[in-house]
Amino acid sequence: MQSGKSWTNDSLTLTSPAGIPLREASRPVTGAIKLELIIQTFESVALLLGLGMLGFWLLSRKILFGEALGFLSILALDIALPSLVFVSVILRFKPEDFPGWWKLPLWWLVFTVFAAALTGLFMLIAKKGLRREFGITLFFQNGLFFPLAILTGIHGIDSEYIVYLFFFMIFFPTLFFSTSHFFFGGHTKKFDWTKIVNRVLIATLLAVFIRLTGVHGYIPGFVVTGLKMIGDMALPILMIILGGNIYIDFQNKGTIYAREIIKFLIVKNILFPLACLLLLLVVRPPYHIALLMILQSAVPPITAVPIFVERFGGNRNLVNQFMFTSFILSLVTIPCSLYLFGYFFPLG
Repeated sequence: MQSGKSWTNDSLTLTSPAGIPLREASRPVTGAIKLELIIQTFESVALLLGLGMLGFWLLSRKILFGEALGFLSILALDIALPSLVFVSVILRFKPEDFPGWWKLPLWWLVFTVFAAALTGLFMLIAKKGLRREFGITLFFQNGLFFPLAILTGIHGIDSEYIVYLFFFMIFFPTLFFSTSHFFFGGHTKKFDWTKIVNRVLIATLLAVFIRLTGVHGYIPGFVVTGLKMIGDMALPILMIILGGNIYIDFQNKGTIYAREIIKFLIVKNILFPLACLLLLLVVRPPYHIALLMILQSAVPPITAVPIFVERFGGNRNLVNQFMFTSFILSLVTIPCSLYLFGYFFPLG
């Protein structure tokens, strides 16, 4: 396994996500892995928040202007992210080493049904009139970029876990774009099929087809290298966009919904991962499935929610407060969730 760590029976060698050795210690593997799990997770989340703060600072200092965020979103979501997915699958997906790869979207469906049930239950504790915003922010998690950064920090950029993540989340964008309006009465304009059959889905299916047919060897190396360079921009740009959007919304801040924020944080950042862990203890899926599911339950909301809430006539200010505070608290709750997860699901 290629990862950010290598271990033997009595020692552990640690590396940064870039593969640079950090230190080597001769100590019991189990304790070292548990300790490094929480450290690496904390560092990964802190990195994401740091990039978001950079975006906030760039707009606050007028180095970057709000008008540029639209262009950066297109660059990140329509070009860089599909490139990242395509290259990751082409380079790391070997059908003979992934015999159950097609089951990953099915496990995602199991998680999604479970999350929908929890969302429906916990929406009832929100103040009447704010339940739509509470529910949509609770249900749609930042299921790609936070787990991507965390898995890279834990297992390394060349790990097969990155491919697992892309297969697991292959239909999430389609779900988001096709169902988010239901939280606001089900009324929507006609479907934008470019969002339903999106570029990430196309890139994933194309890369899988190429690997399954064995024609990947005919792709010139410089093409793969170029796409990889483009794909590496996706995560930093998206977090900078997030920070920039938070700055813009901060300029127009209104009522502070302190009580609703506390409810949301307890449910989203604490009860969701605990409920998911309980489900995992009952179902006992393979380790890589369990890891993906606990990550999905622990990460904060997807960053596109405020835009869609405003489009549907909801309270964007409230959703921004949910999202911002959940991001900050996740610096603590995600490492704690994974640390607890490690007690019941030892690294396989």
